[in-house]
This record gives sequence, C-alpha cells and structure tokens, in this order.
Amino acid sequence: MRMEAGEVAPPAGAGGRWVRLNVGGTVFLTTRQTLCREQKSFLSRLCQGEELQSDRDETGAYLIDRDPTYFGPILNFLRHGKLVLDKDMAEEGVLEEAEFYNIGPLIRIIKDRMEEKDYTVTQVPPKHVYRVLQCQEEELTQMVSTMSDGWRFEQLVNIGSSYSYGSEDQAEFLCVVSKELHSSPNGLSSESSRKTKLLQARGTWM
Repeated sequence: MRMEAGEVAPPAGAGGRWVRLNVGGTVFLTTRQTLCREQKSFLSRLCQGEELQSDRDETGAYLIDRDPTYFGPILNFLRHGKLVLDKDMAEEGVLEEAEFYNIGPLIRIIKDRMEEKDYTVTQVPPKHVYRVLQCQEEELTQMVSTMSDGWRFEQLVNIGSSYSYGSEDQAEFLCVVSKELHSSPNGLSSESSRKTKLLQARGTWM
C-alpha cells in the first residue's frame, strides 16, 4: 500500500504487524513479514531493530532518504518474488535501489535481464554471401530448381560465349546465388552444407 505523506495510515495490527516506511516523502504500508523476507537486507534489519538507527516522522514511519519511484518494485518483489516494472521504468534505477537495500535475489534477476538485453543489442546482423556459378544452358533448370539449404537464386547473366554440343549450339551463363549467414559476437557461422558442395561440383566458382 502506498500513501502520500500526511495521509492518515490504517491502524497497526496486533503485535505491530504493520510497518510504515516514509521513502523520500512517500509513505508505504506493508507487513513486517514482507520486509523480513530477505534476512540480510537493510529493510529486514531495520524492522527488527538490528544495529540500525532510523529517524521517524510524526506518524511513526521510518524515514528513508531514497527515491520512492523505484521502491514500489522493490516492495512488490518482497511480497511475491517477481520483478514487475512499468514500461517506462529504468532497470538501472531499480538495480541501484536493490543494491542499496541489499536484496540479493533481485539484484541477480535484474543483472540477468540487463545482460540478455545487451546480448540482443550486440548480435551482428545476418551477412549475405554471394557466389557466382558458370554453367551451361542445359544445366540451368536443374540447378536452380534443386537449390536448397538457404541458397537463393539472384541473377542470371548470359556471358555471350557458345559452343556446339552435338547438333545444337549451347550458351553459357553466370548464375548469381546468395545465402544469409547469421553471425554472433562469438564469430561467424561457417557451416558447409551438402547443397553448397553440390553447387561447387556442378559449376565453376568465380
């Protein structure tokens, strides 16, 4: 529960179950059980009175000089164990607060999420590799129709030369094919496919 400073808080439950925190001028109401979920955290030590001295406001709420914007996700994580952020909230800000309050599991979750985003950003876009095949007219149809493994026909160029094959004149062509090679920060994929070998066997690589 979140209240603006100065609002009247609900009465504390029996045995001091409810705790009020005034974080940067915004009052949060939660239970002692929630704050003590992470035993080594600042909040757990605060509500248990372990060697921490904190001033209180006129309502008895503990005064904490931190940004209340990022405290909501901190408190909700202690409540249900999940990190839920608004789309406009910076993970770096929540991480800074998680480190201040010494909430280890939350720190690891945020760092893992940030590393995943960094990895996605640093991935290298696919690289297009082009090959040129010199082939005979009678081979064109079979070669183009049997291409696979990511190879794609791009362009056909008649190089103008011809020769006699039996009683027919045969023209020669340059066939341009391409393939996408997906790269990663660890290096370029260099897998050699069966169809690549077939294309190499059928024509002359330029």
